[in-house]
Amino acid sequence: MSKILVIGARGRAARAAITEATERGHEVLGVARTAGGSGAGGAGAGGSGVGRSGVGRSGAARPDGGGVVVGDVTDAARVAELARGRDAVVAAVYDGGSDPSAFFPAAARALVDGLTKADVNRLIWVGLASILPTADGTLLMDTDGYPREYRQFFLAHQSALDIFAASDLDWVSIAPAGDFDHTDPTRKGSYRVAPGNAKDLISYADLAVALIDEVDHPTHHRTAIGVVV
Repeated sequence: MSKILVIGARGRAARAAITEATERGHEVLGVARTAGGSGAGGAGAGGSGVGRSGVGRSGAARPDGGGVVVGDVTDAARVAELARGRDAVVAAVYDGGSDPSAFFPAAARALVDGLTKADVNRLIWVGLASILPTADGTLLMDTDGYPREYRQFFLAHQSALDIFAASDLDWVSIAPAGDFDHTDPTRKGSYRVAPGNAKDLISYADLAVALIDEVDHPTHHRTAIGVVV
């Protein structure tokens, strides 16, 4: 059994990760921005609908029921506080109310700082299909016909990976190879690593299988991968 911290606990990807980890018998603590409601947010065309959360900027973390505490992912001191004693951290974060070019680097820096202070080395980050290379090496966001209006968001996600790459963390970014399957949310229980392809789909439940597999049996290190069923 591992002790896992899941940040972004009200987003769909994180909720699926919590379910998957709990059903495998892990001890899971979720972290969400608010005590109630939904923190889920869409990532536009990138294939990563995730919810922002973190660790409280003031006062002690408050249990919210169901193993969820309240906080802010950009607060490194609180990230360290909640991560201490954990074997791994899964982060699926997004803040629709802030500038992504500010939020994602801030979250990445706080995670690096906080996890380093907590002596937690393994970070599984829910990434973005748009910044994955396709089969011919072209980034998905640069392929013909791919939406350009979300490019700032795509580049903000990449800036977070650049911060992880400059750190000593054992991180992996896992994203749908294309997008989430909103018509068939069922868990198939399997997946494969694949290059970026806008037509490829995976359910949140099967993305969660990939996320928790990287806790149970770390296979990918300091890299970004796409997954598809």
